Amino acid sequence: MEFFDFHHHKKNIPYGIYNLDLENNPTDSPYSIGIHPKDIDINNIEDQFNWLESNITDNCFAIGECGLDSFTEADQKIQEDVFLRQIKLANDIKKPVIVHCVRKFYEVISFKKHTEQPMIIHGFNKKESIAKDLLKNNFYLSFGKAVLYNLSLQNTLRITPLDKIFLETDNEDFNIEELYRKVSEIKEISLENLNKQIVENLETIKNG
Repeated sequence: MEFFDFHHHKKNIPYGIYNLDLENNPTDSPYSIGIHPKDIDINNIEDQFNWLESNITDNCFAIGECGLDSFTEADQKIQEDVFLRQIKLANDIKKPVIVHCVRKFYEVISFKKHTEQPMIIHGFNKKESIAKDLLKNNFYLSFGKAVLYNLSLQNTLRITPLDKIFLETDNEDFNIEELYRKVSEIKEISLENLNKQIVENLETIKNG
C-alpha cells in the first residue's frame, strides 16, 4: 500500500506533493509552488512572481506554501499583499492553496473570503480551539510528525473530520507510513479506509 505524503521537501518521493523551493525547477512528480513569507524579497517581488507563474506546469498540484508568519522579516502588509496575490492566482488556474501560518491564524481565516479554491493549513499543530475555527471556515488540516507524540494534538485530530485531513512529513526525516498507522489508531479506522479517505480528499481539492 502506498501512502500519499501531502507536503514534503524530498525530490525522490513520487507519491506526494513536493514543495518547490524558490528559484528551483519543477519536478516530474506532483509539486506545489509559491512564495513563502520568509522568502519575500521586497526589492524583487515581481521577479519572484515571474518565476512562480512561469513554472506552473501540468504537474503543479497546488499554489504554496504561502501565507502569513509573525516571525519573518517582511512587513505584515507586504506579506498580506503577496498572499492575496497568490490566492487570486490559484483562483485563476483553479488550484488549491497550501497555507503556511505562524501565529496569524485569524488573519489567514479573514483571507478565506477571497478564495474560490480549497485551502489547506500544512503542518497543523495548534490547539483544538484554533482547529475548530479553521474547520468552521472550511479549511483542511494537514498533520505531521507531531501527531506521533503530542497528546494534545492527538485530541485535536480526534475532532477533525476524516474528510478534512491530510498527512505529511514536511521536512522531517521519518516514514509517512508510521504517521498513517498512528492516525488510523487514533481515528479508530482501518489503515486501508484511512488511505482511501485521503485519496478521496485529494480528488475533492483537486476538483475545487
